[in-house]
Amino acid sequence: MYELRRFGALLREWRNRALPAEVGPGSTAGSARRTPGLRREELAELSEVSTDYIKRLEQGRARPSLQVLKSVARALTLSPAEYEHLCILTGHAIAQPGQINRLIGPATRRLLDRLENVPIAVFDATWTLLSYNALGTALCGDPSPYTRRDRNMAWRYFTGTTNCAPESGRQAEQYEASLVADLRETASRYPSDPGLTSLITALQTASPSFTELWRNGATTKFEQRHGVINHPYVGRIRTAGNVLAVPEGDLKLLVYTTEPESTDADKLAAIAPTALTR
Repeated sequence: MYELRRFGALLREWRNRALPAEVGPGSTAGSARRTPGLRREELAELSEVSTDYIKRLEQGRARPSLQVLKSVARALTLSPAEYEHLCILTGHAIAQPGQINRLIGPATRRLLDRLENVPIAVFDATWTLLSYNALGTALCGDPSPYTRRDRNMAWRYFTGTTNCAPESGRQAEQYEASLVADLRETASRYPSDPGLTSLITALQTASPSFTELWRNGATTKFEQRHGVINHPYVGRIRTAGNVLAVPEGDLKLLVYTTEPESTDADKLAAIAPTALTR
């Protein structure tokens, strides 16, 4: 959940406290000022965005991209802790050096326990499956026999081993582009993670389509996934998967839903009792 109003209030507060003489040549420190701090026009110039966009951010009517957030933080000379707080408020994972987190924290565990009526999968930043909740396991199968590589969503899709495929050619194109774009963004934040580097190299070797999308700079945002799961007992189930970002540990939740009162919903209800015995 984004907290854009709180973000906007902090942005106004920190803009007003900024000292124009300290934030760079774009300020107008020598002119008469009716209010302390930076004007919106000055912050916009230093952040390389429009004044109207700064106004919308401060009013909580827009969510900044990570690039804009970094530019604003630099312009306001924010501390690392302040920048990280803005990342949390706007739903951006905090950039961390080194290796990707592959552990599920206690807050995420509690969330899985409470959301027991919908299938949920938890992934790390590379789209490697970490865990399902009980209904997710009933829907998608037990992942424990698989290696880390074989639990990776991108690897399974681009090597043709997935049990959940997009329904149409157009959906497949959008899914492929968004998945590659998401991996590219993750690679920009974790350039030294050996597991991610190995995964990308293996995908480029195994899949010409992945390689083409990677080289051409796919940019579609990965927010949802529509597809068909081939279930061993009830057959094909059409699902919609919505992606939720989890700031704790830079994780992702994929929440599966079906069309209400549909055959697919009936099939999901039919396998739900098996989740209670796990």
